[in-house]
Amino acid sequence: MAMTATAPDDTKDFCVARKSAPSYVKGRRDFFKYRDLGVTAASNGVMRAQVTEGSAGMTRPTGWHYHVCDGQFVYMLKGWVDLAFPDGETVRLEEGDSLFIPGGLPHNEIATSENIELIEISVPADMGTENCEPPDNTSTSG
Repeated sequence: MAMTATAPDDTKDFCVARKSAPSYVKGRRDFFKYRDLGVTAASNGVMRAQVTEGSAGMTRPTGWHYHVCDGQFVYMLKGWVDLAFPDGETVRLEEGDSLFIPGGLPHNEIATSENIELIEISVPADMGTENCEPPDNTSTSG
């Protein structure tokens, strides 16, 4: 099977991120901590990988939004998160579960467990977030 790589020629060979030497970066939500895994630099911005951590649980939904990207992948390491989607479905991701959200798909993070840890990967690395109106079949809180 032939594959076509989309990475620029100047992409580095590999990167290693150690849990013992975390690199925290500013993220989209002030109630989470974001640990950069070095993929943005290693891929020259083609993709981003980070660990998102929280210890207080969400106090309110994020509100309906979508991401300006090709896609976002989430893998739950610890805890759970509830997300609402435009079709009216609410999905609870728990430890070991994963989710792919195509770019441009509205969603709303409704709630999380007290302690949460997840891996999030996005393509490209520079993923924008745009607030949007809730779908007609949902409320503003999900």
